[in-house]
Amino acid sequence: MSIKDIELFDISRYRQQLMGLAMIFIILFHISLPRSDMFFGLRRMGNIGVDIFLFLSGVGLWFSWTKMRQEEQPFLRKWAAFYWRRLKRVYPAWVTVASLYYIPRFIDKPTHSPEQWLDLFGDIAVNWGFWLHDELTFWYIPATMMLYIFAAPYMEMLCRCPVYRWMAVVPVIWCVMVQYVTPIHQSVGHIEIFWSRVPIFFLGINIAESVRRRETIDGRALWLIAFLAVMCLGACIWLEQMRHGKFPLFIERMVYIPLTVSGVLLLAKALCHAPRAFHAATSWVGAISLETYLIHSEFVLRHITPLHLGYWPSFLLTAGISLPLAFLLHRILEKCVR
Repeated sequence: MSIKDIELFDISRYRQQLMGLAMIFIILFHISLPRSDMFFGLRRMGNIGVDIFLFLSGVGLWFSWTKMRQEEQPFLRKWAAFYWRRLKRVYPAWVTVASLYYIPRFIDKPTHSPEQWLDLFGDIAVNWGFWLHDELTFWYIPATMMLYIFAAPYMEMLCRCPVYRWMAVVPVIWCVMVQYVTPIHQSVGHIEIFWSRVPIFFLGINIAESVRRRETIDGRALWLIAFLAVMCLGACIWLEQMRHGKFPLFIERMVYIPLTVSGVLLLAKALCHAPRAFHAATSWVGAISLETYLIHSEFVLRHITPLHLGYWPSFLLTAGISLPLAFLLHRILEKCVR
């Protein structure tokens, strides 16, 4: 029996559903589970939701960039419009949630020196606590905005000379340097969690033109893609279950790269056969994934964890509270800002 070809455009067609699934993976990752539990390694794999987000973001940016280049307006105005759209989507939610998080903590401090005021402003504006000393509270947002800055010149370079797609391997080399070249490690090694996610973002940009052109992969390659996904997933689960804390995390995140690509292809293929209700639910979560990411851990899960309800009850309660709150924030910002 022949297998239907894999349509790369399904990545774009189901982009919102895939982002919804990625958000669910991230919530599952943040729910605590003892390392002695046999599912500890699998639960740690929810971390790949970040890589899926970045991969899909790269795809979406390419679609936006190529459409923008066709518009009849000055080149600099096109660039400004591109960055403004990204900023308008991410920054209002970021500033709102960051203010709600950092200001109460600032007020509770016994003193308020000029340095502390400056730190408060820096944290709310660009989360500079992450860049300076690896504060991971909302690290994904400043990391994404930084990637947006470099995405535009990279995409323009590809439009002019597509052969430079090979440069997506450069961030992989940089990750090795950050880990093992001592002066570099001492300078920027504290944000390894950012560096190790750069390759998958630019790989998303690289594959996006094939997605846009609706290219296909021979259906017979499905078994190869599935084998790659299982091999990478098995390696990562074993590393987490058996070697957690005993190896540089960037090594596992390099394995995340083929796992993310093969996993997205398999998930997109599966979504072709998913029921309508599943599409509606995951698409809804995907539409509010930014707000959910910002809210679920520090504003909801932090208060649920001390209750010791167990893994799945904690997940269901966290999702059940976070998603409505995220939807409410999304709608308010949609009306007030966007």
